[in-house]
Amino acid sequence: MKNPIYPCLWFDGKAREAAEFYCSVFPGSAILSSSQLAVQFTINGNRFMGLNGGPMYQITEGVSFVVECESQEEIDYYWEKLTEGGEESMCGWLKDKYGVSWQIIPAILYELMDDPKRGPRVIEAFLKMRKFDIQTLLNA
Repeated sequence: MKNPIYPCLWFDGKAREAAEFYCSVFPGSAILSSSQLAVQFTINGNRFMGLNGGPMYQITEGVSFVVECESQEEIDYYWEKLTEGGEESMCGWLKDKYGVSWQIIPAILYELMDDPKRGPRVIEAFLKMRKFDIQTLLNA
């Protein structure tokens, strides 16, 4: 296969608006092309398509995008930006104002969970969190 696979997100007439929002949140992102029907854009070097498909289909939590963050500052930044007009959930999950689900997680999460002694305590700690707190996980 010559070309990479990329996701298409279905919006009810707000594909360009959503793409502009995502490009404002993630540095180095850009709109590649735009028409009345669809917009092509990149986030962090990954290609996306936004489709103005109408109201018959809605985006669900069944698909989410994972943002691995190196610091608490990064977690705080993405959490604040993406929950603006959206809603918080548990364990680092949120839904943005366009209904797209995101997981804002620390990059060290899987390493911490894989530790046989620490892992259960880390999981117990983050099950109580909305936004991840790295220091609390390290202290678990």
